[in-house]
Amino acid sequence: MSTESSDAVLVVDGVAVPVRIRRSARAKAYRLSLDHARGELRLSLPTRANLKQALGWAQEHEGWVRSQMARQPAQVTLCDGAVFPLEGREVRICWVEGAPRTIRLEGERLLLGGAAESVGPRVLRWLKTRAKTVLETESHAMARDNGLIVASVGIGDPRSRWASCASSGAIRYSWRLILCPPEVRRATVAHELAHLLHMDHSPAFHAAHKRILGEDPRPARAWLRAYGTALHRFMG
Repeated sequence: MSTESSDAVLVVDGVAVPVRIRRSARAKAYRLSLDHARGELRLSLPTRANLKQALGWAQEHEGWVRSQMARQPAQVTLCDGAVFPLEGREVRICWVEGAPRTIRLEGERLLLGGAAESVGPRVLRWLKTRAKTVLETESHAMARDNGLIVASVGIGDPRSRWASCASSGAIRYSWRLILCPPEVRRATVAHELAHLLHMDHSPAFHAAHKRILGEDPRPARAWLRAYGTALHRFMG
């Protein structure tokens, strides 16, 4: 059982940094962390701990906060000239005045015309549509090959997981998987399909994951651990 609020701050180099406070009955001590995906500082503490004392403790770790924030990837706006990863390759957004509004992928360029100020939102919608189409196709095809049935496929933008599978057979993915190399995306699809057989992470689940994927999924998991957080820096 835990509760959260975000009405506290730490001062780092003279700048007030918002802190999300999380009280937990399971917490035995103070813990300070930085959610790189959200750019959010978090302070966990026991349920009955004194908040003022906890914030004082956190303030003593200003140097650690500074170093962590310096490592945080800078956000990238999906605008004309921006470069982003798409299915394992680098793609540059190219807005062309007078060109058709429809987005076209030509080699390493994403071409579009229309209103310059709407490039970001339109590219973001294009990426989400592409993600939904690809993930839906791969999920149903891989399920069919393994005698499984997927009830539905949806996309969202969760911060703490890449996908989820309900006992009903409904699977929901992060649209940002379209930014990953195809083998990483497919390993995630196989992971969720394995949950149709085992709603846990038991040895039986891991065996099913490897069988459905047809190869060792550990390299894909390692890629997401190493590079996944940085995918959250791309904004429309």
